[in-house]
Amino acid sequence: MKYQEFKSEIQPANITVLGRIKKGIVLLAMVLVGINITASATDFVVDKSNSTVKWEAKKVTGKHNGTISFANGSISANKASITGGTLVIDMKTIVDVDLADAGYNKKLIGHLSSEDFFAVDKFPEATLVIKKVNLVSGSDYKVSGDLTIKGVTNPFEFNAKVIRDGDKLKAEGTMTINRAKFGVKYGSSSFFQGLGDKVIYDDFTLAFNIVALKK
Repeated sequence: MKYQEFKSEIQPANITVLGRIKKGIVLLAMVLVGINITASATDFVVDKSNSTVKWEAKKVTGKHNGTISFANGSISANKASITGGTLVIDMKTIVDVDLADAGYNKKLIGHLSSEDFFAVDKFPEATLVIKKVNLVSGSDYKVSGDLTIKGVTNPFEFNAKVIRDGDKLKAEGTMTINRAKFGVKYGSSSFFQGLGDKVIYDDFTLAFNIVALKK
């Protein structure tokens, strides 16, 4: 057999082997990169004593505002950004701060806790599961996830400022929530007509300031 004939016979085999080796190297690199990303992620636990949530709700004739507390929460982050997390709010900790009259204050909290609004005995927690975080600029991010209130889950997006400082992670921002999407119907013009000045607006806000510590 001549050299050229021999070369032409072995060349396809060599190409096949080389192709397999290259594919193997690529797959190995992908696995190693995946391991590196996982290893570099850090879990931060919400420091409930130093984290706050302030709520505000408006109606035609005025507004009310107060606070509510975290039940628990954790956030995963790498050096670049948040990679996921779950935040849980204790719905039984609703407090109003604008009503000085103790009787009216108690009545409002009782109403907000009832079936008319958040049914906290049946649904004691509201949960946000963080699924995606995109950098906007600097320390500003757009956060996407699933929000569950009163047993109803909807996709949800909001903006947040996130700063990681060593073993501490801080996040702050304001969430505007449409209660009608979660079946909270009382006083809502989305469900009832002719309410006049009895209308309570669907949108309410939660202004959060989260401090989370490295686990």
